[in-house]
Amino acid sequence: MPDVSPFEWHPFSITSAPGDDYLSVHIRTLGDWTSELRNLFGKACEAEVTSKKATLARLETTVVAHGLAEDTRFPKVFIDGPYGAPAQNYRKYDILLLIGLGIGATPFISILKDLLNNIKSNQEMESTHDTELGCSFKTNGPGRAYFYWVTREQGSFEWFKSVMNEVAESDRDDVIEMHNYLTSVYEEGDARSALIAMVQSLQHAKNGVDIVSGSKIRTHFARPNWRKVFSDLASAHKNSRIGVFYCGSPTLTKTLRDLSIEFSSTTTTRFHFHKENF
Repeated sequence: MPDVSPFEWHPFSITSAPGDDYLSVHIRTLGDWTSELRNLFGKACEAEVTSKKATLARLETTVVAHGLAEDTRFPKVFIDGPYGAPAQNYRKYDILLLIGLGIGATPFISILKDLLNNIKSNQEMESTHDTELGCSFKTNGPGRAYFYWVTREQGSFEWFKSVMNEVAESDRDDVIEMHNYLTSVYEEGDARSALIAMVQSLQHAKNGVDIVSGSKIRTHFARPNWRKVFSDLASAHKNSRIGVFYCGSPTLTKTLRDLSIEFSSTTTTRFHFHKENF
């Protein structure tokens, strides 16, 4: 981004799926460089920020290929990549456990979109073939995915609300199981969070929308019980290879690695841990 700084570069996670006809990244506004980046594209796209709490904006542009006329409305962007990431080999596992803290959810949005595209493709194939012939369609890759997104800021859920709603609407076979956790609210069952939990339940039952995330995926409060998460997966998927992918601060790395080792040695399920810290 020479218009921001000719000597700086920053890595970002691709959030579009391999089969998508576009390239997307999510960039959190944090510091001078990203603030100026947001301002430049905000002016070019005339984007309106829908929520003051959200620190990401959806800005769309197009890539200009070599030999085509350059669109001077948008700032010039130089891209080097893509580069590999710990989660890129997710297809080799039977089951996926994806864990993102805050903006650490971004590497897994691409995976969820890819799984969602496979689900839609299978559904289209099934609808165009005679199911009475006993035809079944299965793509290579994970059979189930569990996504845990843990964040302190309620506005963060705005970032991927469209993806969460798309999963809720299209995933009829429950291939993808999503869990949102808001840590700035007391855990469920605590008297201090009873009122919001009651309103949340009523709203979700009536309209199918979670008042916390604004999506169809219900939000939990406090932090997940990771030991219970691993125990439940080991019981539900015996003799399976589960890829555990984590992106976030280093504080949770040891806990997840230790649980992966423990449950791999005490159950028939094998947990393979991969991390990406920021």
